[in-house]
Formats: sequence, structure tokens, C-alpha cells
Amino acid sequence: MKVAIGTKNPAKVSAIQKAFQEVFEDVSFECYQTKSNVSEQPFSDQETIEGALNRAKNIQRATDADIGIGLEGGVTESLYGMFLCNWGALVDRNGNEIIGGGARISLPNEISKGLREGKELGPLMDEYTQRTGIRHKEGAVGVFTNGLVTRESMFLHVVHLLIGQWKYKKEVK
Repeated sequence: MKVAIGTKNPAKVSAIQKAFQEVFEDVSFECYQTKSNVSEQPFSDQETIEGALNRAKNIQRATDADIGIGLEGGVTESLYGMFLCNWGALVDRNGNEIIGGGARISLPNEISKGLREGKELGPLMDEYTQRTGIRHKEGAVGVFTNGLVTRESMFLHVVHLLIGQWKYKKEVK
């Protein structure tokens, strides 16, 4: 099986590779930087889902892969504050589209304020932690869960949801 990954972000790539290797014996991967066709900082579940689905569709169409995978992180407002949201999409060569979402955690007010002012989460997190490349490592979820849940482990869960739904759909047909 050939899987095309619509990102080069190390945390996302690692999550996708680990999930597929846990389930399938013979799988190969190709990583590409793919457009999400949404804002740099998705600001709702809808926009974040759309970004993940666009990445999966774009990469699957652009390659001869059996499956295209797109993962997208965003934020969403609620009555209880702003939350991190994470979505993934799997598109196969038969046109099947599978969507799954991940963990939610509330963001501190100083991060939410910056996001509402139009800043992007990645640079905000770098500034907040006084480090660089947080989005490529533990992510905001890793920082705000004190390392108990990392960006990779959160997206690993999302990819498991995608693979499980895809396998179920194939077996039911």
C-alpha cells in the first residue's frame, strides 16, 4: 500500500507512519507539502476539517498513491473559551472520504487573545515558550498538557480513527 502524506511536519508525518505500520505490513510513504486551501490559522471546526480534507484530496490526486492523508490543526470558539481542535482526512483512489477529529483542550487567555488579533498559533507558541518550532515538536497540546499528550500522539489517535473507519467501510461493502 502506498500512502501519500500531505505535509512535511515531523510530528504529523511520524503519527501517520506509526499508525499505518501498526495496522499494515507492507506500506510505503511519500511526503509532500500540500495546500490546505484554508487560512494559515483555521478558526473553526469547519475550516479545520476543510483544510484536512483539501490536503488529503490534493495529495491523493497529485500522486499514484492508494491513500492520501491530510491532518490539520486549528482553534474553535465555544461558550467556555477558545479550544484547540485537530482533524484528519483520508481519501482513497476510489473517492472514499473519511474524516476524524481529535482531542480538545482550552487555551490560556493570552494565547486566545493573540489568535483573535489575527496571529497564528505556531508563532504565538514559540513566543509564549521562548522556544522555536513548537508546532514541529510537542505542539501547543504538549505544552499545555505538560508533555502528557504531544502533537504526535494526538494526531496518532486521529489517524487510528481514520484507518479504523476506512477498514470498516471496506469490510461492510
